[in-house]
Amino acid sequence: MTRHKSEFKEIFILMPIKPLIFDLDDTLYPEIMFVEGGFRAVARHLNKSLDLSEHEIYSMMLNILRREGRGSVFDKLLRSQGKYSQKSVQHCVRIYRSHKPNLKLYDAAVVQLASFKKEELFLVTDGNKIVQASKVESLGLNQIMAKVFITHRFGIANAKPSIHCFQIIKKICGCSWIDMTYVGDNPKKDFVNLKPLGVHTVRVKTGYFTDHTAPFTYDADVTIDNLSFLNSALKRV
Repeated sequence: MTRHKSEFKEIFILMPIKPLIFDLDDTLYPEIMFVEGGFRAVARHLNKSLDLSEHEIYSMMLNILRREGRGSVFDKLLRSQGKYSQKSVQHCVRIYRSHKPNLKLYDAAVVQLASFKKEELFLVTDGNKIVQASKVESLGLNQIMAKVFITHRFGIANAKPSIHCFQIIKKICGCSWIDMTYVGDNPKKDFVNLKPLGVHTVRVKTGYFTDHTAPFTYDADVTIDNLSFLNSALKRV
């Protein structure tokens, strides 16, 4: 039986979208770019009160980060200079979070995102609402993705590994869990509650968790070195 064009159009509209969902930090761009920009902003501020150049302050913060990780970089810097106070640390944190970043997607991310339709692409990212929104704006992701979800806008309890934002995407797309794919870098939280539902998961080893070994139940279905291999990974999952 011959179908009219209108019938084909109706069938197409009813077909569910199969969303490709991305994490943000160290998945689509190197997070150290934001960190370095924030440190430079803090260094400009502290240069007024410390007997050090901006470059020296910036280098000291990077060294603390490399040696001891995140969490207390500003505390340790200010203590080393005899300038520590809770108020001064909080001010540094505000400057760090509110600086205007100049970020760039991984080259492979640019290529991959351009190969999919906008309505197929979603973002789910944890973190401070203001910080994550500024990153999204700097990278232009609102223009190339159907919708961006900053989990903390829904309350910290709905941050990953919560599936709250993924449930919203599922409803938007009218799809099943097995139609969804999530690409992230952190096996400690990104895939934990999605794998049992049948969501396809891809881990990209381009950030802080590159060398982290996760148990099978936490890790992704497929692991790739960078987003250049995403298409082959999608075929495998």
